[in-house]
Amino acid sequence: MKNTITVGLLGLGTVGSGVIEILNDHKESIQHKTGSQVTIKSVLVNDLNKPRELPGETTQLTDRYEDITRDPEIDVVVEVMGGIDHTLSILLEAIEHGKHIVTANKDLMAQHGAELFAASQKTGCDIYYEASVAGGIPIIRSIIDGLSSDRIRKMMGIVNGTTNYIMTKMTQDGTDFDSVLKEAQELGFAEADPTADVDGLDAARKMTILSILGFSMPFNLEDVEVKGIRGLSLSDIKYAEELGYTIKLIGIAENDHTGVSVSVEPTLLPSTHPLSSVHNEFNAVYVYGDAVGETMFYGPGAGKLPTATAVVSDLIAVIKNIRLGTSGKAYVQPQFSKQVKTKKEQLTKKYIRLHVLDQPGMLMEMTTIFAQYDISFDQIIQRASDQDKERELIMITHQVSEEDFAKAQSELQELSSVRRVDSIFRVEGGE
Repeated sequence: MKNTITVGLLGLGTVGSGVIEILNDHKESIQHKTGSQVTIKSVLVNDLNKPRELPGETTQLTDRYEDITRDPEIDVVVEVMGGIDHTLSILLEAIEHGKHIVTANKDLMAQHGAELFAASQKTGCDIYYEASVAGGIPIIRSIIDGLSSDRIRKMMGIVNGTTNYIMTKMTQDGTDFDSVLKEAQELGFAEADPTADVDGLDAARKMTILSILGFSMPFNLEDVEVKGIRGLSLSDIKYAEELGYTIKLIGIAENDHTGVSVSVEPTLLPSTHPLSSVHNEFNAVYVYGDAVGETMFYGPGAGKLPTATAVVSDLIAVIKNIRLGTSGKAYVQPQFSKQVKTKKEQLTKKYIRLHVLDQPGMLMEMTTIFAQYDISFDQIIQRASDQDKERELIMITHQVSEEDFAKAQSELQELSSVRRVDSIFRVEGGE
């Protein structure tokens, strides 16, 4: 039974320094919980000459990943440097040399998780990745362990703090998207290249991971329908409020008798829904189970110490497995084959805002198209437009299949009375 666990750390940025800080500050508590001391032997960095604070005199810096992956004294590799292809090759080499893995890399796990787990099964190594989704919120552990006896039917949540910060500011301050994005970048909430966040890719990767775990099916990133927030305007936010809704970028994964659908898109939520009250950089995930009903997990979705807390918690789990002799036995292959709903089977409510010519017969033309596809409406608002001889229509449908709505939208845009379709978003609740 090992009394000292030796760690190799890949990356010493924000999260990496947070991991070191927590291991130092909570040293006695971690030793009490695990029965082992934790020592960081080597840290992989890009620049060896940059001054850094290290956890102890025995910790060494290296710019060669082989010094960690091939070191027989290192038990666990903690990866917090990001990246996909190069990082994958490093972790596969570490697993080949018998290292357990703790990672915060949602991009890697969403795209190559199955490959990593297959490799780890051959060597009896653990892979833990709680920090890859929703930062400091223990959502992965809750799904794997806390809700393991239930059948999860739906997961929906705010899993990207950058977009939630932007949308919160747009809603509360009435500031346009471009201005808020610039502010978020200056404050460090958004990257210099915000594409992964504002286009919904980051959230899609996280929903891929949650769908694999929640539904026990081998999903891929390509199975997620993704729409970001670049097209969101203050007009949409204003009209949503008037109709009793709040707009959030929501990841939604649903599982019923027809199959599973997974999407990330701006969504109108009833203003009374708990997710409507999640502001700024905070994350929250709503989980619906057959037995437990509704549960919600809320907390900081990113940041140095919240994310590092999740990483160190995974490290503690790995250490306990090492001491108990149960390493490599936690992973369970997906139970079911993938069952993705067709567009015809995906039923949602829709918000649509469009500009039309203010002329006789205009509504009749539109109604004929909607009736053809059995589309009815929950709410309709008609407003004067800032363009001469035009009206602005804002509508919320009842449930309609994605396939039928797409056909109706295509025909709608062919009408001479329809000048432009400004926005189309998903609507949840408000029945």
